[in-house]
Amino acid sequence: MQSYVLVLYYSKYGSTREMAHLIAQGVENQGLIAKIRTVPEIFPAIATAEPSIPEQGDVYCTLDDLQNCAGLALGSPTRFGNMASQMKYFWDQTTSLWLSGALHDKPACVFTATGSIHGGQETTLLSMYLPLLHHGMMLLGLKNSEAALSNTKSGGTPYGVSHVSGPRHDQAISQDEKRLAIVQGERLAEIVKKLNA
Repeated sequence: MQSYVLVLYYSKYGSTREMAHLIAQGVENQGLIAKIRTVPEIFPAIATAEPSIPEQGDVYCTLDDLQNCAGLALGSPTRFGNMASQMKYFWDQTTSLWLSGALHDKPACVFTATGSIHGGQETTLLSMYLPLLHHGMMLLGLKNSEAALSNTKSGGTPYGVSHVSGPRHDQAISQDEKRLAIVQGERLAEIVKKLNA
């Protein structure tokens, strides 16, 4: 099986999905395969089963996708300063991987989008670190040597790339944020290659 970096995200309005694809571009810039996956919606009461493959968009992630990755980029929009429940629900189903140590020593990074500048970008990024730490993964942020990290007016953070999409989720990802997403993917891929050398 060929080594790949898993880019796993949940997106409601599209910003987090766009960031996921930019991070995947950075991974592929380093000559590695990026496998983009998402998680399904969850509902308080289920009337009908969700299809195992969505009608459109990226394929749903399986535990095998996660177990077999060489590195992980994890993204979620902010929900009151925390990751979205859809992503949290997915991680709540990973006990078997935790028991087997399947993710030990694999590098990982995180990314997010918020509706407002004070929407909790950094706390959301930190909330996504928690399950990764419990799984024994190695966490990567953004290096302060990257100029876009200081230039950006609507996202960034050393904890991981972020974006403010606005209250109507209509603000485009800035050039600085695009640069940071690609750089974050490149850095993750570089570390994967060093660990697998």
